[in-house]
Amino acid sequence: MQLPIIRQLRDPTGRGFAAQSKRSRKLRPRTQEADKVVESVCPYCAVGCGQLIYVKDGEVTQIEGDPNSPVSRGRLCPKGAATKGMVENPLREYRVKYRRPGGTRWESLPLETAMDMIADRVIEARRNGWEEEDESGAKLNRTLGFAHLGGATLDNEENYLIKKFFSAMGAVQIENQARI
Repeated sequence: MQLPIIRQLRDPTGRGFAAQSKRSRKLRPRTQEADKVVESVCPYCAVGCGQLIYVKDGEVTQIEGDPNSPVSRGRLCPKGAATKGMVENPLREYRVKYRRPGGTRWESLPLETAMDMIADRVIEARRNGWEEEDESGAKLNRTLGFAHLGGATLDNEENYLIKKFFSAMGAVQIENQARI
């Protein structure tokens, strides 16, 4: 075993051997052990910073900023840097939760049931809010029964398809958070 003073004298800048313990010399970055790296976008805000998700054995091992992202150029804010904690949080829900009107408790629903409920409500809102024409007889063919606010974490193609879908449904209140 070498005395710390001897280690320090052999490395006067303190940036190499002297700054490392036996344990720290054996450590390797989690990114080196990843089976694959998945490009993604941070889910938190409208900025849409690029992320690299490192995965080993189907589990997220590390999340870092994507240096190839024109938005964030490899940087992440504290929330984006902590995304791994959101993915692995033991309190994270993996089921659809629903609280009925007037209810006091949340209940779990199968995803298919929840999607059917949403579809039924969109169709009902469209039917109840449909405006065929205005009072002077001009064609409207629209609904004010629902609107859409998109997010910047969606790419251009996804936002384009969403815009087309809501326009086809007759919605006129279609906006994107990235533009606001």
